[in-house]
Amino acid sequence: MDVATGLPSARLDDATWQRARDRLVADLRELIRIPSINPPPPDAPDGERRAAEWIAGVLDETGLDSEILEIVPGRGSIFARLRGDGTGGEPLLLLGHLDVVPVSPDLWAHDPFGGDVADGYVWGRGAVDMKNLVAMELAVVRLLTDEARAAGRTPQSDPIPGLTRDILFASTADEEAGGLNGIGWIVADRPELLRAAAAINESGAVATTFAGRRFYPIGVAEKGYAVYRLTVHGTWGHGSMPRDDNAAVRAAQAVARLAVQGPPRLTPVMRTFLGGLADHLDGDEARLLRALASEDPRLGEAALDALCEPMPARVIRALLRDTVSPNIVHAGVKYNVIPGEATIELDCRVLPGTTEEAMRDTVVARLGPELDAVIDVELLIHAPAVDAPTDTELYRVMERSIVEHDPDGIPLPFMVPFATDAKHTAALGIPTYGFSPLRLDPAEPFMERFHGVDERVGLDALGWGLPVLYDVVRRFCG
Repeated sequence: MDVATGLPSARLDDATWQRARDRLVADLRELIRIPSINPPPPDAPDGERRAAEWIAGVLDETGLDSEILEIVPGRGSIFARLRGDGTGGEPLLLLGHLDVVPVSPDLWAHDPFGGDVADGYVWGRGAVDMKNLVAMELAVVRLLTDEARAAGRTPQSDPIPGLTRDILFASTADEEAGGLNGIGWIVADRPELLRAAAAINESGAVATTFAGRRFYPIGVAEKGYAVYRLTVHGTWGHGSMPRDDNAAVRAAQAVARLAVQGPPRLTPVMRTFLGGLADHLDGDEARLLRALASEDPRLGEAALDALCEPMPARVIRALLRDTVSPNIVHAGVKYNVIPGEATIELDCRVLPGTTEEAMRDTVVARLGPELDAVIDVELLIHAPAVDAPTDTELYRVMERSIVEHDPDGIPLPFMVPFATDAKHTAALGIPTYGFSPLRLDPAEPFMERFHGVDERVGLDALGWGLPVLYDVVRRFCG
């Protein structure tokens, strides 16, 4: 392996790493073949349970006992513990989720639940979000238990050689719907399964090339969310006689107003991230990044248009403001009946520091007084933004390991625009970091793979990331 000799991964020979990478790919393919869809469809109502049972079988082969919790029938979560000698402090939590979003198979080049390997990728729903990291965490567990058995130890009861902290492995259900039937229930009723010094979670340390430099954004924060249902009132009538108080017309007006995004607000994490990018670049790129980090929204918008392709520009714009996205609209019962009622469902994502009450006020203000008078706003679900500190041992270990595996790489703290199960670990005071290390080709549109058609992850990216994750776990727990 072409890595620094002081790395824990360098102590394992090439044959061991080849076996580990082969098992990683095989495990990921098996996980993809289990359609753990959320919400569970009628033809696969127990996908999360089946995925948990499959992992339990793998853990049993390694010599570890595990526990499956099934809060709702078919919705399984799984837990296991590897033991250290107890001298290093609280455990490290390796966190993941088993569920995936629904899919339209006819649009895909490969069976979304086939786990195909083609063109240098593993294809399938969950390859990116997030069975890749579940498989990587499972691969680290396999390596550690292999080492324990080679030393004549029993993994279930004896400390893993060299570990001073315990390692908790947890893969949970229902993350794609807020986690209330998975980790949310567990945090409330079985918190002892999760209590840890820190946690590694999805969405971070994925290589992003910008202006010829390779950056690894480590997830230290994520936006919160507030989902609202708007009930729009109008007057029922005959379609042959149009009227202004048609609820569908009012809904269309509301959607148009809500879709206009508000001004930017620079959070500390994004200021550090954009400043870090600028510090490693020269010329126009550095100047534009500093303009993007300014308080002047006109400078920022102009800088984004000059700097970024449409997809990364959308990501950055979302991370610089609270966002409102009208995603579901219902109105009408028949073509010739003017609807007296319509509904709109909003996906609002909030920055750290924005309360649910403030987000609701923003929605009402955008509607304006005339529409607010005929629209009821109902909160369906809310979770606040979360962040984790960067002045911790685990964050420093992640930074160091990235650079040692990629000397040209630049790790930076980052905020992700979506929500993860870190919302729930935050309730236990566990700093949780997005760290699923992958080294990508500069042209790889990774963010478009999330919930997308032809979701896939590169074999080379997985092969690079596994020893990085292993080194982080070994160093923090050793």
